[in-house]
Amino acid sequence: MSESEQYSRNTLMDFIEHRPLDIEICDVTLRDGEQTPGVLFTQEQKLAVASELDSMGIEVIEAGFPVVSENEKEIVKALANQGFNAKICCLSRAIKGDVDAALECDVDIVSIFIAMSDMHLKYKYHRGLDEMLGCAKEAIEYATDHGLKVRFAAEDSSRTPIDRLKEAFKEVETECKVQYLSLADTVGILNPTTTNYLVSEIYKSVNTSICIHCHDDLGMATANTLAAAEAGAKQLHTTVNGIGERAGNASLEEVIVALRVQYGIDRYDTTKLTELSKMVSKYSGITPSANKAIVGQNAFSHESGIHVAAILEEPRTYELFLPEMVGGKRNLIVGKHTGKKALKGIINSIGFCLERDELCALIEMVKVCTEEKHKSISREHLEKLIAQVRQEKGIAGKGEERVSI
Repeated sequence: MSESEQYSRNTLMDFIEHRPLDIEICDVTLRDGEQTPGVLFTQEQKLAVASELDSMGIEVIEAGFPVVSENEKEIVKALANQGFNAKICCLSRAIKGDVDAALECDVDIVSIFIAMSDMHLKYKYHRGLDEMLGCAKEAIEYATDHGLKVRFAAEDSSRTPIDRLKEAFKEVETECKVQYLSLADTVGILNPTTTNYLVSEIYKSVNTSICIHCHDDLGMATANTLAAAEAGAKQLHTTVNGIGERAGNASLEEVIVALRVQYGIDRYDTTKLTELSKMVSKYSGITPSANKAIVGQNAFSHESGIHVAAILEEPRTYELFLPEMVGGKRNLIVGKHTGKKALKGIINSIGFCLERDELCALIEMVKVCTEEKHKSISREHLEKLIAQVRQEKGIAGKGEERVSI
């Protein structure tokens, strides 16, 4: 199947001016995702998830926060020594001991962070901006002196005065050697317009690659991440299933499928997304909502008769992209909204042929059952109803050859 047959491209993008995207993905499932309350990954689980991410073509994997414990340090080191194509990153406060822990893990990149918002300076650090920025520069210099690449991250960027961010980033860029400058929407306050503005302003002020780390408190993490990419952000942070603190982070599956459909970026193997989602769901104990984009139970489920009838002829009538593109499966559901044409197509697809009067009787049974039980009908139940219809019409078994209407 050709690429053009797998999804509908958003052709309205042809009328919008934006710079060509120059991006990479840093997946933070194994660090920020593990900060979801109640989630704790084992070493084997982290290795399995990282292996899948690497095989998909994800460029950077944030493996953890080594200073948290000796066990965490061992896990991060194990990931760093797997020989993945992806670069392995870890988190560090602006403290020498945290950087030492990162060095012991053999990671490629260390993400050194401080917050510079008034809220965090006053209530978290109880220190001034100059003191915190001084700590950050010392930690960055120590890391670079020991051969680490550095991402300098501003926690709570979205509530930090923009001129303060510009000055701090420029100061760090000038005085220290960093590979990335990272903006974090720590409490998910941004929207796509303000994300674009923030990233654009920083982009004009620095010469270093910009990262964006979005939280989903208002349900806009994916949209904000894409807006940041349009504004010039290079490294986009994601988690599988969008897990993470509170309402979670930008969803990996949403971001990379959107990158393909909206911007034509197709270097990631999206066919692994559904199985990866199931893996992380199993390991984390958090099941995505049924209507979760890309990987939710209902992402490719259809009950409406009008929809099903059209899908049986051309799936893209009601599917933006085919389930095969993300490793999913289509599910045609029989329920109260199922029409005669759709029901005929569904029963034919599972190997049954009914005459017109049988089909009419079956659809009446379906509507009665679904309205009485207030739920759709499973395939097993549908086959029982078909058998009942045939019995009532004096027809024995589904194996008898019939003419399909």
